[in-house]
Amino acid sequence: MSSIEKMMFADIAGMDTDLDAVLDIICSCGCFHMENAAAVHISGSKTNAKRENPYTAPLKMLAEIGTLTGIKLQKTDCSDIPDSRAEQLTEDIRSIRNRVQKLNAEVRKASDELNSHRMALEQVQHLSGGEGVGALNVDIEQIFACKHIKVRFGRLPTDSYDKLSYYEDKNFYFLAYGRDKEYIYGFCFAPLSEAEEIDSILESLYFDRIRLPDFVHGSVDDAAKALEKNVDDDKNDVESRKMDLADYVEQQRDTLNKYFTKLKKLHDTFELREKVMMIRDKFYIVGFVPERDSERFKKYFEDLKTVSLVMKPCDENGEIETPVKLKNNKFAEPFSMFVDLYGLPAYNDINPTNFVAITYTLLFGIMFGDLGQGLVILLLGILLWKWKKMTLGRIMERLGVSSMIFGTLYGSVFGYEELLDPMYESLGISFLPFKAIHSINNVLYGAIGIGILIIIISVIVNMIMGFKEKNYTRALFSNNGLAGLVFYCSLLMLLLGGMLGLNVGGPVYVVCLIVLPLIVMFLREPLGDLLKGKGFHIHESVGDFIAANFFECFEFLLGYATNTLSFVRVGGFVLSHAGMMSVVLALANMSGGFSPLVMILGNLFVIALEGLLVGIQVLRLEFYEMFSRYYTGGGKAFKPVTVNYDEIIE
Repeated sequence: MSSIEKMMFADIAGMDTDLDAVLDIICSCGCFHMENAAAVHISGSKTNAKRENPYTAPLKMLAEIGTLTGIKLQKTDCSDIPDSRAEQLTEDIRSIRNRVQKLNAEVRKASDELNSHRMALEQVQHLSGGEGVGALNVDIEQIFACKHIKVRFGRLPTDSYDKLSYYEDKNFYFLAYGRDKEYIYGFCFAPLSEAEEIDSILESLYFDRIRLPDFVHGSVDDAAKALEKNVDDDKNDVESRKMDLADYVEQQRDTLNKYFTKLKKLHDTFELREKVMMIRDKFYIVGFVPERDSERFKKYFEDLKTVSLVMKPCDENGEIETPVKLKNNKFAEPFSMFVDLYGLPAYNDINPTNFVAITYTLLFGIMFGDLGQGLVILLLGILLWKWKKMTLGRIMERLGVSSMIFGTLYGSVFGYEELLDPMYESLGISFLPFKAIHSINNVLYGAIGIGILIIIISVIVNMIMGFKEKNYTRALFSNNGLAGLVFYCSLLMLLLGGMLGLNVGGPVYVVCLIVLPLIVMFLREPLGDLLKGKGFHIHESVGDFIAANFFECFEFLLGYATNTLSFVRVGGFVLSHAGMMSVVLALANMSGGFSPLVMILGNLFVIALEGLLVGIQVLRLEFYEMFSRYYTGGGKAFKPVTVNYDEIIE
């Protein structure tokens, strides 16, 4: 099993004049897990050191600048900005923000002008002529200046245009001047006295009125030429103003990143005051430091003569739960992702990462054994880790190697079961390769055997943890303790003897190794109290005790049976993998003797689908069949105080 990092409890006290310096240290060292000092009993009138953060406002302005300019604020070297000036940066940032806002407003205004002229040009172009008519040769303004005629310009859906014939008896005229795939553009003329009725008719035909801007003058050709020139001028104006903004942003980029780096550290450091307790003019800070970093942590405080730092074992502090930092070897480290998913162990609990790494890797390889497909998984894992730094990639590397190993034992290479036969024949190894599809019973029995072994190991681990915690009920009397182990192993021997025709189950055997462990599990709580010196006591009524423990024992028995049989799925996936690849090979043969495309697509499909299913099933076995016997989780993660430069305050 992997271990858990040993922790030291740190108690820091000093005068309020040193508070900022201390907070800067614990934020910079990268090894201090800060806790709320209010949780620790300290005599005296306590107040919280939390104040309004003076660095929030300038950081919000920086975020606004980033939004307006599209630049991503990043950590950079800001050593040339002294702390004494940091509080004066707000005005500098405000000046930059105002300048950016002005330049951005100019870009927006120029873009609005461009869009306005573009839309006007598009509408005017619809007046250049339609089916059966020429372009308008009159001043556009004169059309809309009619005293006795109401004029509407707009567009009708193509199917609605054909319906105008239904209203021939109405006193209006629609003159088309342009069209596209969906609409017909034109003018509608109607007497003022009937304008309201005609508007209703047009509305029922989904007429979309278009209002020409006031700046459109003259004939269609003159207006179009003028608008085209306006559009060209606007484009140049927009590009010029964008260039001004981009140049200014580029000039200020380094300055903005320096301001951001300085202010973000000051801001996050100031936020730590929320967990600081004050008693008059003294501050108190508590937290945890990994034991291996304790000496390095102490050195940070050597120059602060008025600050007291006391380091003591974490078990001396009973008021705050000790955080957990897993310590894993290189092989197991990626699998801590699965442990985190289930829940970190308590500080004094076991770190199961190594066990998870070994069992997960082996079970995946057994269930997905193929030399070629394993190589593909290995290469994909390498790519994911090298290019994307995904922890999943490191896990896939290990799973790929395991799949390759078992694929070699199975003699399977991209589904071909005979490619490795000559190699084993030349080596004189007759029992390999192992053809799973021809040994179904052996595969299933082997899967159950693997499950039994894993369950036994899980129970032994639980017993070790029980003895470590001096929890003798857990170690000796529970279903996952010594009593459960004896019962499980004895029952398995009885069943195995029956299958082999051996007489191993005499009365003494049954009474001592099966019945007696059941009685012990039934009485586990009173027996645990007895070992603690509390006497043999039943804490509820006898009837309630019997009923509750009877059903719990029944649940124990059912759990052992279902957990063991769950591992049949290991053999099931071994067989299903062989079956799916036989289907792929059959399809390839049906496609003209041999089809490389079918083989490639078939293998990719099996890798993607079955690889995912096997990964999920193995994780299920880890959580439900193994963790349930020795691991509870529920620990608190070790989170050292740091500055989060990826978090932008908005």
